[in-house]
Amino acid sequence: QVQLVESGGGLVQAGGSLRLSCTASGRSFENYGMGWFRQAPGKEREFVAAVNSLGSTIDYADSVKSRFTIARDDAADIVYLQMNSLEPEDTAVYYCTADRNIVARVRAGLSRFLERWGQGTLVTVSS
Repeated sequence: QVQLVESGGGLVQAGGSLRLSCTASGRSFENYGMGWFRQAPGKEREFVAAVNSLGSTIDYADSVKSRFTIARDDAADIVYLQMNSLEPEDTAVYYCTADRNIVARVRAGLSRFLERWGQGTLVTVSS
């Protein structure tokens, strides 16, 4: 089992940057793909970014592509989401997720079956 704790959320002005961190504890972190989802007020949870266990495949939602970067540090058991050029529309609770087949499941529309989720960290982008 892997436990996930997000951090790094907060209030930032539009155009600014923020880096979210997800720290994992448990066995075999390097065997898990990692990802980020977000849920804005009044909206469904949506996919943001994911990286497979090897770091060889990365997917981004169209809405964040070219602005956000996902990266994993297997030595430290951390996955990051670097968010640049933030917009008010990025305001949401951001959730970290871990799954051994995350990219495949996201691509197949099976996000509801992802294995583990963190509790979320709130990002608020002001105008």
